Amino acid sequence: MFDFDRSQANRWVHRLQPILEKVLGEKKVLPLRKIESIEEFIQHFPEVKEVIVEGTFIPIARPKDAEKQKENYSGKKKRCTRKNLAASAEDKRILVLTPTTSGKTHDKKIQDQEDLIGGIPEQIPVLVDSGFQGVQKQYVNIRLPHKKPKGGELTAEQKQENRELAKERVVGENAFSGVKRYRAVSDIYRNRVANFDDQLILTACGLWNFYLAAA
Repeated sequence: MFDFDRSQANRWVHRLQPILEKVLGEKKVLPLRKIESIEEFIQHFPEVKEVIVEGTFIPIARPKDAEKQKENYSGKKKRCTRKNLAASAEDKRILVLTPTTSGKTHDKKIQDQEDLIGGIPEQIPVLVDSGFQGVQKQYVNIRLPHKKPKGGELTAEQKQENRELAKERVVGENAFSGVKRYRAVSDIYRNRVANFDDQLILTACGLWNFYLAAA
């Protein structure tokens, strides 16, 4: 239709993506990649009152190599993926995005490696899902769903608290729904350039933040 072949489109994507990322950086809408201290968080996000932390996946073509298949296979998604953790605010902005890693990596393991939560002030609640079991022993500001006891049941009060937490956490899911309007990070990723998937998800988050800032 456009007299524009796939290889030419690929060349233009690789030529223009760094320019777009640079502009988004100048507009200060790119998420941080790591928070080094609580002071840094306050400096960048003084108005944030609540943070939602969760993982997101980029579907990828199944590698031919069996070891790479195993490394990138997500049991949760039942397919090969790449993965990031992100911290989002109550206004759906993506504040922090961890480096892209294999889809097999557990949320808690990424948190242990990157310490995403450690840079968030204690007075700011951090909402997470059950995949982060154990972080509540390290940080006092964690809000985690009640886990059903072995051989027992949750109380009516605990079930209600879980429902209320899920309603608040849906903000994080909505944020990633916005990011994945950009099909480069929602369609199956087939590019073979090293770390380009990480650049794409960073750019998509920046575009989403730019959209929110302009709305």
